Amino acid sequence: MVGVIPAAPCLDTRFSFNSSLHSQFPTCTFIPPFPNTPLALSFTKSTPPTYSLRDDTASGSTMEIAEVEPNSAVKKKAEDIASELRGTSIYLVGINSKMKTSLGKFIAETLRYYFFDSDKLIEEATGGSAAVKSFRERDWKGFRESETEVLKQLSSMGRLVVSAGNGAFESPTNLSLLRHGILIWIDIPLDMIAKEAVEDELQLSELELSPTVSYPEVLDQLTALYKQMQDGYATADATISLQKLAQQLGYDALDAVTEEDMGLEVLKEIERLMRVKKLMEEAARPF
Repeated sequence: MVGVIPAAPCLDTRFSFNSSLHSQFPTCTFIPPFPNTPLALSFTKSTPPTYSLRDDTASGSTMEIAEVEPNSAVKKKAEDIASELRGTSIYLVGINSKMKTSLGKFIAETLRYYFFDSDKLIEEATGGSAAVKSFRERDWKGFRESETEVLKQLSSMGRLVVSAGNGAFESPTNLSLLRHGILIWIDIPLDMIAKEAVEDELQLSELELSPTVSYPEVLDQLTALYKQMQDGYATADATISLQKLAQQLGYDALDAVTEEDMGLEVLKEIERLMRVKKLMEEAARPF
């Protein structure tokens, strides 16, 4: 059994309608629908993290508090949007990559949110990467159902940054669950993901690829996955493209873009979305 970890409060934070924090929060329990799998994770009330806090009780869990200190521009932007955001969760979608994961942790730290990786939750619940690989190969439908269950549990909570797995758009149900928060597509060039994947066997497993494949094979499979998911990604509330941002910032190399650069763009997009939402709410009020 995975240990109990502190986590964010449970509440309905559907972005379009209910984004206010409640004064009292129920306890949430995640019981995945895996055969022969006991209670895996328990979420209880906890105080949100501060910028410098490291929560040792969460060691080894999927709830992580980063140690990164955001720069002044990022911190200022986070302060500007915090009151309007009101605990609404943020979901990052796109092909799994190191940038997507590190960006999620960075944004969570900046906003004093909690970070979760939906794939890691499934991995912990099944007993590790080898177990989840076996489960995926043995029962593909059950594996995808488990992804939906994880998203269902997370969507009932607030103050989260969630890195959603590659299967997040496998069903309309998953997409509707992601709509409980702000949905942002992190668009990383496939060749970058392929290069880092062939150098990291663990990432190949996370991408559901064989550890023996070559770079061209990885790139081909990622391209096929991208084409399969592209229409779903395009429905996100905002898109942050690493390639476009590199051009805007005048960088010669894509790897010159930092998580702070990407993080600031995410916060700017969230600010824009909140401004649009406010205007729509004001327009809907009776005279």
